[in-house]
Amino acid sequence: MENYTLQTDFLLTLYRDQGGLRYLFFLIILVVYLAILLLNISIILVVMKEKSLHEPMYIFISCLSINALYGTTGLFPRLSIDLVSDAHIISRPACFTQIYVIYTYAISEFTILSVMAYDRYVAICHPLHYHNIMTPTMTGLLIAGAFSWSFFWMALVVYVTVKLPLCGRGISRLYCSTWSVARLSCVPTSSNNALGMFVASTSVFLPAGFILYTYVRILIVCRRSSSEFRGKALQTCLPHIITFVNYSLASFCDIVLSRYELEDVMKVVALIFSLEFLVIPPIFNPLIYGLTLPEMRKRNPLIKHSGKIAVISK
Repeated sequence: MENYTLQTDFLLTLYRDQGGLRYLFFLIILVVYLAILLLNISIILVVMKEKSLHEPMYIFISCLSINALYGTTGLFPRLSIDLVSDAHIISRPACFTQIYVIYTYAISEFTILSVMAYDRYVAICHPLHYHNIMTPTMTGLLIAGAFSWSFFWMALVVYVTVKLPLCGRGISRLYCSTWSVARLSCVPTSSNNALGMFVASTSVFLPAGFILYTYVRILIVCRRSSSEFRGKALQTCLPHIITFVNYSLASFCDIVLSRYELEDVMKVVALIFSLEFLVIPPIFNPLIYGLTLPEMRKRNPLIKHSGKIAVISK
């Protein structure tokens, strides 16, 4: 506690002077962010405008896009500034705000995927009661619960992290994270670690377990059904399965790698994986759902626009 001082800002130490390359990196990040905005906004607009898509499944898909816009806003604007800046300093309030936004996004992604799994389970296993169960009220409650879980637990995690006395200001990541800030603590952080592990495990393993359970039940029903029924079930479930597996792998790699001090070579790998869960799903999800679900594919304005360009070019 002798060297304890109230830190008013943090230094993001992984940024290094890349000379002219930093402008190339800035351009790449800008293009990726614009692609995320364009793809996800197109999904939201399609669901909003088409009355035929005002169904729980499509509403939940638009929630994934809303969550993607929310989470990437916590990273990309700041990342773009740091890439072209000579000073990589972030203020204390900005750092903890970034932590809250990025990790509420991360947890909400799992809870929304759980809600989507429940929707598919009801639709396939209890089709006659689907509209009685998945009412507009139930849909709203599921969405509220999916977001409230992450907002509550991350508020608690950020609160206890803010209270830590810190003996340093260097953060060896491209953005702020609870673990990187906790490492700077002048006092033992066993209680903080316990809370962080509890939130991480319940926010990952509980949704994952529930999703696996729903798909086991769906598989049992599909085995007893016709090939036509199995084909329709696969068409609606496959995008969700791909999305869940992709996001789970990205999140697992980020959680594991963020807990260890890595050599310089491995830091490059860690950097890639630390950004993957904030880059790949926001781009991948709207492409998967927008292109594989027929009702969304034929109404997607991006696809319509590209089709018109192709006709004109001929």
